Amino acid sequence: MRIGIGYDLHRLVEGRPLILGGVSIPFSRGLLGHSDADVLAHAVMDALLGAAGLGNIGQTFPDNDPAFKDADSMDLLRRTVERIRAAGYRIVNIDSVVIAEHPRLNPHLAGIRARLAESLGLDPSAVSVKPKTNEGVGPEGLGEAISAWATALLETI
Repeated sequence: MRIGIGYDLHRLVEGRPLILGGVSIPFSRGLLGHSDADVLAHAVMDALLGAAGLGNIGQTFPDNDPAFKDADSMDLLRRTVERIRAAGYRIVNIDSVVIAEHPRLNPHLAGIRARLAESLGLDPSAVSVKPKTNEGVGPEGLGEAISAWATALLETI
């Protein structure tokens, strides 16, 4: 068994869609980044890569590579899963936390879990997503950013 942890944070800006776990969330602002800036998918990828000892998302999909400009993070997640499997591991489960003051994410959780599970090749019961606020503290609490933490459990095939 191998365990990995991932983290990501992106600034909220006007003129971008808000995408979390591959789901477009209705909101007046979106996350700024080279790709679609899906903080949840990025945290999951870092957790998977870390658990397998395969580096991190910045090494795998560099933000200075034009090939990844506006990339769909679900596609990057599927490619990460392929790397994990090629390294001889199977994903057991994912546990994650998304920190956002707004918008409220509970209404979108089933869709987010389903979309992540599909991209990971898992049953939705093996994917946990917990939204939290930051109680008005820090960039997330002030509505300036959204962050995510994820853990991944792998086992050898």
